[in-house]
Order: sequence, then structure tokens, then C-alpha cells
Amino acid sequence: MEVNIKQALKIFFSKSSFEMIYFEALANALDADATEFNIDISLGDYKQLSNLVVTLSDNGVGFDDVRFRKFSKLLDVEEQSHKGLGRLVYLCYFDKVYVQSVFTHSKQRIFEFNETFNKECEVKNIQKSANGTIFKMTAFTGSKLGKNDYIKPSYIKKTLLENFYAKFYKAKLNRKRIVVNIKTTIGGVASEEIINTDELPNFEVKTIEDQMNLFDKIELYYNIKEVTKKEESNVITALAVDDRSYKIDIIAEENLPFNYEMIFLLMSESFQGKVDEARLNLSISDQELTTIKMIFRNAIAEVIKKQFPQIEKSNQKKEQYLNDTYPHLAGYFEKNDIGYASQSDVLKRAQDKFFRDQKEILSAKELDGEQFEKSIDLSARALAEYILFRQNVIKKMKMLNSENKEADIHNLIAQKSSEFEQSNFITDLFKNNVWVLDDKFMSYYKVLSEAKMSKVIEEITQGEVKNNDDGRPDITLFFSDDPEDEKRKIDVVVVELKRLGIGAEQNSIVQYQLDTRTRRLAKYFQNRIQRMWFYGIVDFDDEYRTHLINSGFSPLFSKGEIYFCSKLIYLDPNREQSVIQNAYILDFKAMVEDADSRNLTFLKILRERFEAKQIK
Repeated sequence: MEVNIKQALKIFFSKSSFEMIYFEALANALDADATEFNIDISLGDYKQLSNLVVTLSDNGVGFDDVRFRKFSKLLDVEEQSHKGLGRLVYLCYFDKVYVQSVFTHSKQRIFEFNETFNKECEVKNIQKSANGTIFKMTAFTGSKLGKNDYIKPSYIKKTLLENFYAKFYKAKLNRKRIVVNIKTTIGGVASEEIINTDELPNFEVKTIEDQMNLFDKIELYYNIKEVTKKEESNVITALAVDDRSYKIDIIAEENLPFNYEMIFLLMSESFQGKVDEARLNLSISDQELTTIKMIFRNAIAEVIKKQFPQIEKSNQKKEQYLNDTYPHLAGYFEKNDIGYASQSDVLKRAQDKFFRDQKEILSAKELDGEQFEKSIDLSARALAEYILFRQNVIKKMKMLNSENKEADIHNLIAQKSSEFEQSNFITDLFKNNVWVLDDKFMSYYKVLSEAKMSKVIEEITQGEVKNNDDGRPDITLFFSDDPEDEKRKIDVVVVELKRLGIGAEQNSIVQYQLDTRTRRLAKYFQNRIQRMWFYGIVDFDDEYRTHLINSGFSPLFSKGEIYFCSKLIYLDPNREQSVIQNAYILDFKAMVEDADSRNLTFLKILRERFEAKQIK
């Protein structure tokens, strides 16, 4: 049965990369007992890739009749380690592949491999000569390479080592010397690299116990050495499959150690044949691959702990940072992940474990003693997570300055034109930050952000507007209870914000606004208001401080500046009705720094709890 090569290319190599050309050619050369493999690349200009020429040659046994027959028939393989499709990758990038091969030291086979290849070839007798094969590839089909590194000797050497280290090292152990020569001439500039199996480092071998008994015997082959040049630093972590190495990201790029060359190869008979037909990807299930990565990472961590205590010490610092930064997850971090997996992955795994424990406790019908203790711990962790969120809000507030608009301050406390209700407390928890003023305001009934006074009154009187008042308190809280229930006493909190950096004259209007709010709200609430709290957030100067003191305000303890005054506000000229107003005039620093101090106290208590639990 004939195979449509064009269709086969689409099916098996739709996601190939240019470097696959080297992998396929080298693999076939080694299968043909080659000990020397040469890559020769020439290109005048990256802008004229149509002139790219790649020549691959080896000293293997050549295309004798048997090998040519197998080459001519796709999927004609005898071993599990071969797939019979790799040669198609040449045609993904070149229209013409000229092949010249010497076999039995006396015959030469010449043919062109292309999309219409039909086994035609020329075979002729020649004078006694060394066996070997040359592939000359021309007529580049693409508009770009993917990345220019694909034709640079240093990159080619690195990627060949990553993919053939297992094969190369096996040759070294069998005292078989293999040399790979890589030469390029690009834009008239020549460069080269060499791989010599005699120069490969000797590996140490660690047998790994698979506690889940999912795989046959697993061995870790590794070599670690310090290097003096940054460009010599390199880490290879790969799975050995069918004498090829398949890179697996075990150590995240952010954790790659400088001044070390590290090679880790994981080998097991269980991995053999676990690649797709095009040898592009491992054909291992996600669940199995996750397990393999865990086994691999744990083995690497044990080696590094034993041989390189300085790296382990650095990882311990990273662990301490995670515990300090995310105290609610302390004890959930996988120690062997830290310093190897990316921080985002370490956090995700810890968070997932935390969520699983939460789900277990919440779904339990009855809690035994151990589960009850666990529920308390989980509650404390959930609180710590919220406290950390508050800390981030405070951090943002500390970054505000006089260049920021009033709206920037407003939105960090409560988003402009928003409403928050006690019934949606959990939903609004990470949107409404009135706690920066005082934690008792977390028990609010309703918060109106930048609501017109007419809207406030409309909310209170269920739509019966009694006054066309267009005053605009920045934030209004109906603190403690339902303002629509005429039988209940309520507390009201009003917040007025002023942009940072304005002078005393503009700030003084805050007091007038607070007094106005007091009178108007008191009239509509009549005798239902039991306390009224007013906060004016301003910028202080000496003139304004003097004005406040002369107005009966007294300074309070704070990390910033706060002035307080409690006074009667009369609702009419005859002083027949009045309400007590508790007014705070404070600067932005007082609001932020005092909130920070309270928050850090909570965080310290929770951290000490988690640390004590870990020690036990």
C-alpha cells in the first residue's frame, strides 16, 4: 500500500521544529553504526532563507539494499525503539534532499528524496571507499526558521546533548567514541562546535525506590560540577526513552543555579516506547507524567541536599520567604518543590492541598477531635489569607502621593459609585476596604460610595424624597442596622476625602461638610440615630492645625495625625433639637499607618500560631 507523503506530513509533523532534522539524521546515523556525524550549514543572509543549505553526513554502513528498502517504506520497523516516520521531517522544510551513500565499500547509491519519491535510485560500482551517507538539503520551503538559534552551532550542540545524552553516554560506557562536528558559515562568518563522547563526564547512579510501584526499576544518572563561566552554566533534566533523551522541565528557569553544570537523566524500562510516531512528544498520560516529575524532582533534591549544602541553604531561605509571605499556607509547601518548581507552581500545589482540607472539613457531617482541631487551624489560615489581602491594599495606599487624584484614594477604600450590603458581606469582602478607618466598620449594614445625599435619603425613606439636596458625601455607611426599619436605632458613618497636597483653606470646608451631613441626616432619622461618626481625611499644615485646635479639636495618639472633637450639633436655630457628633480629622498617613499597625498585629499572632504548629 502506497503512502501519500503530503498527507503524512500534515498528520504527523504539523507541529515539528527545525531541530528535528538533526535529531532524525543523527539517530539514523547512530543506528547505522556511525562514529562520526557532521553538520555543515551555509547561508548568505537570514533574509534570503531560500539559499539555506544543510548538509548532514556520517560514516555509517550506508544505504545497502535492506536499509534502502526500509527507508522507502514508511512505518517499516522491527524494533519498538523505531517509528519509521522520522525522515519525513526533512520534507517539512526542504523541497529537495539529495542523498549520496556508499555501502559495502564498493557501491554508491544516489537518489533524491522529495514528496514524489517512488524508490527510484542509481546504484553504481565504485573503487574501494569508506562507507557513509551524505544528505544535502536545499530549496527551503518556509519564510522563517522559527528562531535563528536553530542554525547556530552552540544551540545545536546544546540541543543534541539534551536529546542524545543517554545514547552518547551508553557509547562512552561501551568504549565507543562518537564525534559530532558542527560547522556553519552564515553571512561569511564561520563558527563550529564539537561533541566528543570521550569528553563526557562520568555519571553517578542513584537507584530510586518507587513507593507506589507504578514503574519498573528507576535509576537516576547524574553529574554535577561547578563552572567558572556563566555561559558554561547549564541544567539538563531529561527522561531516557528508546536511547533518546526527552527534556522534562523539573527545575524552573527562575531557579536555575549559576556556576553549575547539572545533568540528570531518569531511566527505566517502563519508559521504553512511550513516544508518539513522529518522536515529537512523550506518549505518557498526564497523571503518569505528574508522578514521574514528582519522583524525578525528589531524587534531584536529595542529591543536591547531600552534595551541595550551599544550594540547599539557598532553598531554605526561599522556604522561609514563602512562609513569611504566605503564612496561611505554612506547612502546605512541598519542601522538595522549593527551589526547583516555579514559585507559582509551588503556591498552586500548596493552595490546592489547603482547599482539599477545607473541602474535607466542610463536607464532614460530624467532626471528631482531630477534625475539630483541624477546622480551627483552617479557619485561622482563611483569616490569615484575608489579612494578607488587606496588607496588599495598604501597600498600594502607601504608594499614593500628591500627584494622585482624590478618586485614587476613594477607589482604594471603596470603589466609586458602588454599594455594599451586609447580606453580600462575603462577596464584597475583597472590594470594600472601610476597615482602614476602623475594624468595627466591618459590621456595616450598608455602604454607599460617592452617593448623592438625595440618594442616601431615598434609600432611607424608601423613595420619599423630602429635600432636593445635592450634597455628595464620599462614603456613607449605615453602621449597625437596617436604616429602613423605623423601629431600630442606627449608627451612621460619613467619610469625606480631600486630595493630598491641598492647603488649609480648601481643607477647612471638611468641617462645614461634616456639620451639614449631621444636621440633614439627623432630621430624617429623627430620634433613631444613637451615634454619628464623621471622618475627614485631609493634608495638614500648621495653619490648619491651629484652626482645628481653636475649633475645639484635640490630638489623638496615631502614627500620623488625628484630631478629635465630640460636640452637640443643633438641628434648628432655637436649639430645641440636637445630636452628638463624633468627628475625626486625620491625615492620609494616620489612616494608612494605623491600619497597617493593626493588620500586622493580627498577622503576627497568626504567624506565631502556624510556626508553633510546624515545630510540633
